[in-house]
Amino acid sequence: MSAPRACVLGWPVRQSRSPLIHGHWLKTLGRPGSYEHAEVPPEAFEAFVRGFADNGFAGGNVTAPHKEAAFALVDEADAEAGALRAANTLWLEGNRLHGANTDGFGFLTNLDEAAPGWEGERKVAVVIGAGGAARAVVHALGRRGFERVAVLNRTRDKAEAVAALAGRAGWAAGLDELWRVLPSADLVVNATSLGMAGKGALDLPLGELPERAVATDLIYVPLETPFLADARTRGVRAVDGLGMLLHQAVPGFERWFGVRPVVTRELRDLVVADIVGAPAPSPA
Repeated sequence: MSAPRACVLGWPVRQSRSPLIHGHWLKTLGRPGSYEHAEVPPEAFEAFVRGFADNGFAGGNVTAPHKEAAFALVDEADAEAGALRAANTLWLEGNRLHGANTDGFGFLTNLDEAAPGWEGERKVAVVIGAGGAARAVVHALGRRGFERVAVLNRTRDKAEAVAALAGRAGWAAGLDELWRVLPSADLVVNATSLGMAGKGALDLPLGELPERAVATDLIYVPLETPFLADARTRGVRAVDGLGMLLHQAVPGFERWFGVRPVVTRELRDLVVADIVGAPAPSPA
């Protein structure tokens, strides 16, 4: 029996650090197998996934713009993928294609590890942005038991659609209403692309945050965004987005290669070195 193959599917996808992450685990755990980039345009995505078994793939990760298309193809989806209508992890069990969404798991695990006690009393979490990443974060925060998950976006109707993923805790508003929620926030999340190279900075009145608050950015290139730097100067605990990337990869590796890996300092340092030494990637 040949060693399992897995891949990351996107368009484009060469900027992905997933092969570096999974390659490190394969090496350190002594597991047979391989993990590679698969740059697949939207029109070829379904055929590529349907051909997993014929081409020796046990499954793969899915990044932009394919997550919704991936969900549409699966025979069985986990609860997260079902709620978000998007899958970022695919694997085969016999002839059936399974899908999961591990973004929320990665987000929560990153905060649990990097900022113990970040939930406070689970009163108010503030999420800036209403894109695909925000959807996973808002759903995860609703499951974690926050009383209010405030979603703020330039377009209010998009904020309302995302806030609904937190159930009754969801609350939506335009960015001009930040003043209503920042002074009571336990957590504030940048789920926009602002802060990436060439994208401009996210300008928030972080001076209104209480001392107990935690600020986190889903961006990990650069690791220290202007948003996080501003939070640190104000004495607010700040958590970068790299841990989310690392932790969301864990369940997939276990599915494809048969052992659950651990996110270590060695792995983080390896990816940080690659980020520092490589040009900034385009947004996923």
